[in-house]
This record gives sequence, structure tokens and C-alpha cells, in this order.
Amino acid sequence: MRLHVGCAMWTHPQWQQRHLPAGHRLRSYATWCNAVEGNTTFYATPSRATVTTWAAQTDPDFRFVVKLPRTITHDRRLNGTDIELRDFLDAIEPLGPRTHVLWIQLPGSFGPTDLGVLAAFLRGLPQGYRVAVEVRHSAFFTEEGPARQLERVLSRVGAEWMPFDTTTLFAAAPVSDGEREAWAKKPRLPRRMRALTEFPIVRYHGRDATEPTVAGWRPWVATVVDWLREGRSPTVFLHTPDNAAAPELARRFHDEVRTLVPELDPLPEPVSAEPMTLF
Repeated sequence: MRLHVGCAMWTHPQWQQRHLPAGHRLRSYATWCNAVEGNTTFYATPSRATVTTWAAQTDPDFRFVVKLPRTITHDRRLNGTDIELRDFLDAIEPLGPRTHVLWIQLPGSFGPTDLGVLAAFLRGLPQGYRVAVEVRHSAFFTEEGPARQLERVLSRVGAEWMPFDTTTLFAAAPVSDGEREAWAKKPRLPRRMRALTEFPIVRYHGRDATEPTVAGWRPWVATVVDWLREGRSPTVFLHTPDNAAAPELARRFHDEVRTLVPELDPLPEPVSAEPMTLF
């Protein structure tokens, strides 16, 4: 039984592995967490050579949740994207089983009237890929009809609905520049905690301070425990405004779940990335 946890990136100026060469930072990160969000692929399709180095630094059971490029999801809104999709899937092929899901993050303007486009796009995806869809249109969260319609579209192809829970972030007024920036950029939507598949994925956004971040994720601890006991295999990503403590928080979340589910496999012991000295 495994719970995968991770962060929005695998390198950060304040993380310990800043001392390592760029080509070794993912290997170091993978001793802290066993999953990562592939946000960089949203902005540009990487080369196969680059992706090959990602695979070389991680075990086959490490999970990449790889975001489709914005040219597919935002610029073309899933229409006429055969060439871009083919190039993207070819680029990430070296990840092999590490590609846990293809992450389709849709813009806030992609609403209930666009579900036919989403359904056609999902039906056209090659076999062999899991898919998770993140929607940001408020109707999917506040109106029962659109929510049911989206669930039907996703369930027909075995796709998951990926929530981005920012309720803790917006629970109180921002108290730092980082929180103010997050308030300006992150979606403000109700929390959604229903899994559609065996592989639910959660993106959780906390605060700068640890105490409200931990208090805010308690409902997710209970939900993840239930999912594990149901035989599901969840992945949880921890975000904060500056992400400086995200790896430690991800491990703490895992520890809280493991306290309630002792049979859960532990995470690996982190490897120190501090530079070696002669004394």
C-alpha cells in the first residue's frame, strides 16, 4: 500500500539540493518525495533528451503528473491539436511507467458548454495513458447539473477529476507578499473531495505559516485514509505561497496518514545534499 506525495517542482532556491548540479536535483528530490507535478511542460514541450535525464534520476514507481502544454489546453482549447499532442507524447515517452497521468488543466473560461469538446478530445487520446482533468469554471463546483455532466464525460473514459483545493489559502486575509500574490493568481473554488477512479490526485494549497496549513489539510488526511482502505492509490501535492517548506510538509502529510494506516509503506529516507567538506 503506497501513498504518493510531492510538490509543484523538484528544485527551489531554498531547498537543500540547491548545492547540487542541475542534472542531479531531481534525484535528490526523489529521496524526499515520490511524485512531482510536471508544471514546466505546460510552458514548453521538453526534448526527449531532457526527459531521458528525468527518467534516469527516478525509480520506475516515481510518479510524474505531466501537464499538457498550454498550446493544447488554453490556446487551442483542445481543438485541432493532433500534431502538438503527438509531439508531446513522443517527448515524454522516455518516462515510461513514471508517467502516472496526463494532466489536462483547463482555463476558467472552459465551462459546461465546452464539455462536448472535452469528450471528443478524451476519446481521441491514445490508449495506455491515465488522464486527470482540472477544471476551474465555477459552475462545475456550484451547480449540480454541470458537475454531473462532467463526471459522466470523465467516467466514460476512466479519467479522474483533479481538484485544486485553495480553501485554506482563502480562509483568511493574506499576511505576506507571497500570500497576496497567491490570492491574485490562484482560483477560488469550493473544495471537492470525490474520487472517480482508482488513482485520485489532490492539489492542496496552504499558507505561509505551518499551523493553518496543517489544520487545513485535516479533511484530506481523513479522505486519503478512506481511499487507501478502499484500495485506491492516491497522490497528494502540497503547495504554499513560497513552497520553501513544501517537501517537509509533503512528508508530514504522509506521516499523518501513516499514523492512521500503519501498513502504509514509508517514504525513503532523504539523502543530504549539503556540500562535502574536508573537515
